[in-house]
Amino acid sequence: MSSLSGRHALVTGANRGIGEAIVRALAACGASVTLLVRNRQGGEAVAASLAGTHGVVVADLTDRDGVHRACADAEHQRGPIAILVNNAGFAESAPFLKTPPELFERMMGIHLLGAVHTTQAVLPGMIERKRGHVVNMASTAGLHGQAYVTAYVAAKHALVGLTKALALEVAKHGIAVNAVCPGYTDTDIVRDAVERIHTKTGRSRFEALASILSSAGQQRLVAVSEVADAVVSLCTAPADAPSGRAVVVDGSSGT
Repeated sequence: MSSLSGRHALVTGANRGIGEAIVRALAACGASVTLLVRNRQGGEAVAASLAGTHGVVVADLTDRDGVHRACADAEHQRGPIAILVNNAGFAESAPFLKTPPELFERMMGIHLLGAVHTTQAVLPGMIERKRGHVVNMASTAGLHGQAYVTAYVAAKHALVGLTKALALEVAKHGIAVNAVCPGYTDTDIVRDAVERIHTKTGRSRFEALASILSSAGQQRLVAVSEVADAVVSLCTAPADAPSGRAVVVDGSSGT
């Protein structure tokens, strides 16, 4: 329970769903956690519910300068950032021919550039200390294709590519960079998708969920705790553990 004692973790998109589960898992392992969120009230509610003392900083991840200021504030409040979890993100769906450039820009802005901004903010300190863990929350959609979410899939593929390239660049500094790739997970995002299918098609919610899972080859939804456990496992791994991995968590055996 104290394997991360004394280490400062920054988690983006940390006030709900997978992000909140990651925060709780890291805190349970002894880490001091800063939640980087857009909604301070939501972040503070999560932080206040945790044992120990944790912090909240606010930024729009598409604003590079704002992100750098927020990361600097987090380090001023809680010390050097040893763990960065780039979790923030959302999905929008549309047929490819009805997907405007702005949708691609939104997906790339939050999933790829958001991770770039935070990582560039904290990486110099990790290099100086010769230690650090960066975990990018990708998706099984970042490993294969999926219809009607081309912008999201493209952005997640880009994030996996960033992970693999950066891992090679910083391994000599004692820094591990990995990605976690969840399948469809039991979050409000999936519940909203089920509701949209139910409303548009008239199919039952059970049928809507079954169709979503079938499209990804899943038998069940992944629990947020399973994703959080994968993140903690990467963050507690020794410095010489494999880096540049894309760890799949899709509810199948062994994940």
